[in-house]
Amino acid sequence: MALAGVPVRDALDSAVVAITASGSESPRLDAELLLAHALGVDRAALILDPDREVSGSPAREFQDLVRRRATTGEPVAYLLGTKGFRHIDLLVDPRVLVPRPETEPLVEAALPLADGARVLDVGTGSGAVALALKQERPALHVTGSDVSEEALAVARANRERLGLEVELVHADLLTGLGEDWDAILSNPPYIAEGDRAGLPRDVRDHEPGGALFGGADGLDIVRELIAQAAATRAPLLALEIGAGQSDEVRELVRDAGFHDVAARRDLAGIERVVVGRRRIR
Repeated sequence: MALAGVPVRDALDSAVVAITASGSESPRLDAELLLAHALGVDRAALILDPDREVSGSPAREFQDLVRRRATTGEPVAYLLGTKGFRHIDLLVDPRVLVPRPETEPLVEAALPLADGARVLDVGTGSGAVALALKQERPALHVTGSDVSEEALAVARANRERLGLEVELVHADLLTGLGEDWDAILSNPPYIAEGDRAGLPRDVRDHEPGGALFGGADGLDIVRELIAQAAATRAPLLALEIGAGQSDEVRELVRDAGFHDVAARRDLAGIERVVVGRRRIR
């Protein structure tokens, strides 16, 4: 793909062809996001001015971004360095998962908590859940934990960038974090190892495997986390899960003593977050 003073519409059309050949499920959106970034505008500006010339350094940057997306499958969020999640924009790179709309029900599960409630986001990654929750419910005391120091570095950068008071700690699941929590939230690794080959290339080849894969059936870490959560005083447990895992995870949560168990669906209608509640005396 070569650009030399071509209009936006032609630049996008050429990029769509290249990105489609790479197997992307959203080549037009990818191209628009990359071109808007290179030009320093939002996507609406591309639609409003399709005759705008793409040349000079923006053209070269766009070509490079499209090449990387098409040849290596790098996620668009990593190429741009940011990703929106609910009402915040997060810095992201290969040290953390790309935040996705499917994770939003985790935040929603904690929104009704009383002021002053203590919330723990286990496996916080970029800090998406913890920071979004704090932004929407400033009166909550929110902590994010992660076993990856590299991920915590990204979360800290996001915390400082957003100016939100969220505690970030290094921990393996709940080890060493005590039992005095009002809610435990987590997007744990839940993809089965056998499903690795069938993942989209941008996920399989670029996102951190430690945050994706949960053993033979995907639920090794989920089981351990449920058991640890049951040993705390948290009345609320909410876990993101994969498609088809809802029945088994709901049973695991119920068996752990969270007697009121339900599943929340994502925008695709998949039961994506299991929420368990219990009374603590």
